[in-house]
Amino acid sequence: MAANMYRVGDYVYFENSSSNPYLIRRIEELNKTANGNVEAKVVCLFRRRDISANLNTLADSNARDFEEESKQPSMLEQQKHQLKHRELFLSRQFESLPATHIRGKCNVTLLNETDVLTGYLEREDCFFYSLVFDPVQKTLLADQGEIRVGSKYQAEIPDKLDDVDSDSRVQEKLETKVWDPNNQLKDPQIDQFLVVARAVGTFARALDCSSSIRQPSLHMSAAAASRDITLFHAMDTLQKNGYDLAKAMSTLVPQGGPVLCRDEMEEWSASEAMLFEEALEKYGKDFNDIRQDFLPWKSLASVVQFYYMWKTTDRYIQQKRLKAAEADSKLKQVYIPTYTKPNPNQISAPGSKPGMNGATGYQKGLSCESCHTAQSQQWYAWGPPNMQCRLCASCWIYWKKYGGLKTPTQLEGATRTGSDAAPRGHMTRQEVQGMSPFTSSAGRAKLLAKNRQTFILQTTKLTRIARRVCQDILQSHRAARRPYASINANAVKAECMIRLPKAAKGAMKNRIIPRPSLINIVKELALQAPLKLKAPRGAPTPINRNQVNQPRSTSALLGKRPFDNAGGHSLSTNGRPFALGMRAATQSVIKRQKVSQGDAPNPVVFVATKDTRALRKHLTQAEKRRAARKPHLPVRIKLPVPPRPLPVPIIPSSTSEPIVLED
Repeated sequence: MAANMYRVGDYVYFENSSSNPYLIRRIEELNKTANGNVEAKVVCLFRRRDISANLNTLADSNARDFEEESKQPSMLEQQKHQLKHRELFLSRQFESLPATHIRGKCNVTLLNETDVLTGYLEREDCFFYSLVFDPVQKTLLADQGEIRVGSKYQAEIPDKLDDVDSDSRVQEKLETKVWDPNNQLKDPQIDQFLVVARAVGTFARALDCSSSIRQPSLHMSAAAASRDITLFHAMDTLQKNGYDLAKAMSTLVPQGGPVLCRDEMEEWSASEAMLFEEALEKYGKDFNDIRQDFLPWKSLASVVQFYYMWKTTDRYIQQKRLKAAEADSKLKQVYIPTYTKPNPNQISAPGSKPGMNGATGYQKGLSCESCHTAQSQQWYAWGPPNMQCRLCASCWIYWKKYGGLKTPTQLEGATRTGSDAAPRGHMTRQEVQGMSPFTSSAGRAKLLAKNRQTFILQTTKLTRIARRVCQDILQSHRAARRPYASINANAVKAECMIRLPKAAKGAMKNRIIPRPSLINIVKELALQAPLKLKAPRGAPTPINRNQVNQPRSTSALLGKRPFDNAGGHSLSTNGRPFALGMRAATQSVIKRQKVSQGDAPNPVVFVATKDTRALRKHLTQAEKRRAARKPHLPVRIKLPVPPRPLPVPIIPSSTSEPIVLED
């Protein structure tokens, strides 16, 4: 019963998602809504997975400094990994959550120099914090509540001098005397002088215009003149004048008028006091934030002095009474029954055969991603659905409470060869989500195979008819040469619906193309690309995606075919003859580099040259269509043989026989 009773100030688990870890919050208020439900106003605490990588680096540096200063015992790598799951970051962000989402209590404490970090791992539901996270500014700061002990914060007291030793220090540089109790005045004389000082202060406020507006009545001016600032001024006057009452009286009332001494309570206006009360309600006694956000024109010393003077006023007493009455009217505790609904991430029913997955679509024999066990009474799906990862019952509870796994996974950068391999450091949620599946060649094939699905684009019957009916609009052979240019499919479809009744009257000419058998295709492919032994490959060289402007070999790009002629003149892909040292595609014995979709470079646009356009004129329309449908096959062009030029006789003047120059 007591375990399900939650009070103000408790640290509790909140569940906002069935698959994500619990949220850790501190209950500030328990309010009952109009429809009878209970809402909890809570303070947010964040985990390491909730902050950015830069802030995680800053937190790691702070943790190393703490371990060096407190001289923590050495820990194993797995203990360091799990200890990061116990670290939280306090914030000043508030939110309201339904009390029915509470899933249990936890213990959160401020990290002290005397604490042993391994002690947090030995206790369940135990967390610590040492830094404050600002979700708006995205910053981490040290908590103001830390204990500042050491030579940096405390003065070093020198040893006591003996009676025979003399003090060689200069007293004027060390301290200033403000009052001498062994003066010649008696206590009644000092009290009379203080009464005169108060009277002078009251008269000075009557002469001052701003003070007369703030304290319009006589008793308010007298009360302001009786404050400590007036008494301190009177005692300082006695000290400066050598405790001579006549000189002190003349100093209180100089020729220019009486001296007016005002403290922070009188210097601050009513609007500034209201701003201070509002800031105190929001930030508490964090005077740096109060000054920065609400009163930037005030100094920090002025804010602190005003706070302690404000606590002596009736305003403070009234607010304290109002808060006490408001706290009595609010709920002090709430009972939340134990949450017993099944989790949707369960992949096998309780009581099933241990070590086997009962959910449809999950492979049998998979182990736990955290502890690598193969047997558990209950399994839970974890991570992306296409990865088919799962956790056992104990690791699932650890994941929900502490926001991580007992050992790092491959997504967290661990290169495990076994269950005892050393894990890497903790990674944030942003790093895991931002990881590309192409970062490592080892896991690239597995991720691509599961993330990519095969699809087939098949044209409809109306589309095939539109290609014939609207051939002048569609211009299929031109569109095949320019795949990057868009086609107005709506206009073609509309024109096809208009022309279709007229075209139906005449019979369309369809030519049946004989399809070769699969055996002939395989034989032809084997002749074109003979089988070669694979050479041993070294480490894969990553493709730099920034090298777009570098010249690339045309044979290394897919989707581009060579043009060959029947006369034996080999032409490159741009229609120009091969230069010396270049090899035609049909003569190449080097296996083409296969570029996967993930490693493919940026899109490349090919523009046909004049020579290529001239070669296309020698192709029939059927050959163009066949080449567009099968871009992977080479195209053979039969160029017409030019007529042989006639020999030109040249008759020199010195000889009688002609010399024939043949081409």
